[in-house]
Amino acid sequence: MTARQAFTVLIPARLASSRLPNKPLADIGGLPMVVRVALQAAKSEATQCIVAADDAQIVAACEAHGIRALLTGTRHLSGSDRLAEACALLNLADTSIVVNVQGDEPLINPALINAVALELQTRPDCVMSTAAHPLSDVTDFTNPNVVKVVLDKRQSALYFSRAPIPWWRDGMATLDVGTEFPQPGPLRHIGIYAYRAGFLRAFPHLEPAPLETTESLEQLRVLWHGERIAVHVTNQAPGAGVDTPEDLARVQRLFSKP
Repeated sequence: MTARQAFTVLIPARLASSRLPNKPLADIGGLPMVVRVALQAAKSEATQCIVAADDAQIVAACEAHGIRALLTGTRHLSGSDRLAEACALLNLADTSIVVNVQGDEPLINPALINAVALELQTRPDCVMSTAAHPLSDVTDFTNPNVVKVVLDKRQSALYFSRAPIPWWRDGMATLDVGTEFPQPGPLRHIGIYAYRAGFLRAFPHLEPAPLETTESLEQLRVLWHGERIAVHVTNQAPGAGVDTPEDLARVQRLFSKP
């Protein structure tokens, strides 16, 4: 059996948020949300979990709770750009595996982090890995905020879309709430990524893809440039993320239960 390669978890955290101001510092059960995320990620097999922040307030909050944090630039256009800087600051080897855990996922499953890292390790033909789970709800299938992915034979991503894919030629006219999907069923993309550090550092310098702009999905840049993304398929839906005040209240209630 091949020895499992060590990996690093990096958590991008940006103070500004149009829908939830100061989101990384939002209180969840007495701890800032970004600290909750880091503590959950630390339950994985990662050798280190580090927050890549754009503001000294986030760094201070993390350090106050024993979480390592790096202060990165304020003008990064995306979380992957921020993590690319973090890779450089940490001087990670090109072959190092880095898992991007979003800073608004306090319920992230540590087993999923491990699985995505292992997926990339076992796929030398891919520069990235991510995750997906089967969809069963028609409302989610047709929701543009729920990203779908279709796979090839080796479970590499063929395409990601906000549109409902795959679209079956026959039977879609009767698709309604409660309708069973034809097979193969659709997959919901889960927003967790593993990269090799060398590719992550190069990613911000790749030309943005027209499809990326159309769909507002950054991972399409990888496919457009001819690279491959391995996809770990899990039967377990991810824990709820926090994008809005309503999401925050729901997660706060979970942590307030005895």
